[in-house]
Amino acid sequence: QVQLVESGGGLVQAGGSLRLSCAGSGRTFSSSAMGWFRQAPGKEREFVAALSWSGSSTYYADSVKGRFTILRDNAKSTLYLSMNSLNPEDTAVYYCAADSDSYVRYSRADYSRAGLYEYWGQGTQVTVSS
Repeated sequence: QVQLVESGGGLVQAGGSLRLSCAGSGRTFSSSAMGWFRQAPGKEREFVAALSWSGSSTYYADSVKGRFTILRDNAKSTLYLSMNSLNPEDTAVYYCAADSDSYVRYSRADYSRAGLYEYWGQGTQVTVSS
């Protein structure tokens, strides 16, 4: 059974930092595009960050660029999202996602589409207080 399990969410004050983890199991994701999305109450799910199958290219939403970093540890089958300088607008449930295909490179725009990813985690809540 393929699973993505997020962890690391919580309550943090504005200006603080958190690191989210996404552990994959059931198959390898080391050669697949992966990403992070988030959904705030009353809003649609939005793209946060992604990396290409090789991990050599990363993509970020403008709202998090320079503050968030996505990276993957293939040995641990884990995707991370390091978040710094958090603000209340970052409050949301954060989801990790993975492409079912391997060794496929997409256009920059494709990585931000939720439809690219077939596997999703259950989400982890991040709350930033002002």
